[in-house]
Amino acid sequence: MPASCKPRGPGPQRLLKRADFLAVRRGEKRRGRLFLMEVLDRGDDHAPRVGFTVTKKVGNSVVRNRVRRRLREAVRTHAAGDMASGHDYVIVGREDVLTARFEQLTAELSRRLRGTR
Repeated sequence: MPASCKPRGPGPQRLLKRADFLAVRRGEKRRGRLFLMEVLDRGDDHAPRVGFTVTKKVGNSVVRNRVRRRLREAVRTHAAGDMASGHDYVIVGREDVLTARFEQLTAELSRRLRGTR
């Protein structure tokens, strides 16, 4: 594996429970062309947690799973180091994730994680 693809530091934990996803909705929303990112500061020093969701408006289950897999890989390889400890992130994928270049996806993901436009 090339050095540029290695994740930096320990990866984020996963959000799995519906209650956790609903709690993150109270936090800050960062809108982008490829996805919506919801961020909640938990107020502790534990590892960051991330969850992925794709609505049925995007397409059937095959399309939704492709969007989710692409987002997970972008977080795993490039964006895990940009996540702040003590924060929860929910990434709501859009269909444009499938047509965007992977470099563009990772750049926008890192930009949204840092909170810049």
